[in-house]
Amino acid sequence: MRVQVRLFAGLRQLVGGDIEEDFDGDRVAVSDLTERLAARYPELRPHFEVIAVAVNEEYCTDRNQLIREGDEVALIQPISGGADTATPRFLVTRDRLEADTLRAAVLTPSSGALVVFEGVVRDRHEGHVVLRLEYEAYEPMAERTLREVGEAVRRDFAVHDVAIHHRVGMLEVGETSLLVAVSAEHRRDAFEAALAAVDRVKESVPVWKREFSPDGVTWQEGIPPRPVA
Repeated sequence: MRVQVRLFAGLRQLVGGDIEEDFDGDRVAVSDLTERLAARYPELRPHFEVIAVAVNEEYCTDRNQLIREGDEVALIQPISGGADTATPRFLVTRDRLEADTLRAAVLTPSSGALVVFEGVVRDRHEGHVVLRLEYEAYEPMAERTLREVGEAVRRDFAVHDVAIHHRVGMLEVGETSLLVAVSAEHRRDAFEAALAAVDRVKESVPVWKREFSPDGVTWQEGIPPRPVA
């Protein structure tokens, strides 16, 4: 059985591309795959304590889970970070993000409060100059996880609607990388839900940032990824 492993951002840079591994039989445990990769790719070994494994665009929480022929496997390193309508509620895109469009998508006649959060590229990070950022995502899983974040926020807070758009590609200082819009009857619910949504995006959505500075180009370090709570 051949297993294809997708790599992104800094991990792909370390190895040079995606990985293919052959195993006897028609299934292999996630733990056996990661042990094989750690042995064959020493440059990956230091990262496995914080790497999450996704199988078919779902985070794997049981390392005994079996991978079968045709499954898509991805290594997710620490991340930087409704109903169908004309405006998708949850979207990963290379296009410029439009706050007014997302605002209109979530506003209802019963909404007394609407919060729109914009994450913007800034010109400094941890004390040094930033010229621009390039965002990369495991796009199908990222879009699905954005939807899971929205569902969790609707479950946990008294809100009317939630929408989240994340941009990928090269962004200049001052451009918007993340939009979160939340509508609710009351302002406290809208503010608290928007903050929770942003936090969950940063914890769970597989998006990475490559930083361009006068000193060179580096992938920003992040936090170990986890499923949406």
